[in-house]
Amino acid sequence: MATKPAGATQQFVPVKEIRNGTIILKDGGYRGVLICSSINFGLKSADEQHAITLGFQNFLNILDFSIQIVINSRKMDLRPYLALLEEKAPEQKTELMRIQLHEYVEFVRSFTDQANIMTKSFYIIVPYSPHVSAVDTLNFLKRLPGGKAGENAAAKNVATETSFEEDRAQLEQRLSLVAGGLSGTGVRAVPLGTEEIIELLYRSFNPGELENPIRLDN
Repeated sequence: MATKPAGATQQFVPVKEIRNGTIILKDGGYRGVLICSSINFGLKSADEQHAITLGFQNFLNILDFSIQIVINSRKMDLRPYLALLEEKAPEQKTELMRIQLHEYVEFVRSFTDQANIMTKSFYIIVPYSPHVSAVDTLNFLKRLPGGKAGENAAAKNVATETSFEEDRAQLEQRLSLVAGGLSGTGVRAVPLGTEEIIELLYRSFNPGELENPIRLDN
């Protein structure tokens, strides 16, 4: 099922739709998104750092297409964690444990109010541009002589879906190549699904609505 990202900034986003974990741009291009784990390079030994650097160099050398590395930094929202702790307070067996839990909650709340605790997420955007876009295929079918309108419409749907699956397979090959290359550096990369991509785009273009639910209106 195809889902379009909603929001006040939707008209400025170059995304046509998101289908089966694939971003389809308005210009016909495709994008896949990998979320990547992090490694603490500074805590590694000199030999480990050299191995990681060499692995990343080898990873770049195997690529014959461009990628985009995105670092998403935002303030950590600890409210769900604090709410969970407050729910557990009545379950404590002794009054002392309830008091200590309450003081801990107040300490964390006060600390987060005074300091910005940031969390970072790392993504790699993998592109793929079809040689023949779906628009070109539809325009070709429209010029076919003969045939009934219903038959032409059915042919268009079949051709469009076939083209999408073929292009998505090519994109998935690129995603697998990137994930495999990063594994040599100790970084684990996993492709995002449709709902995760929608959330990433929505939060990126609506940073002031972190606490609000995501709207998935079509």
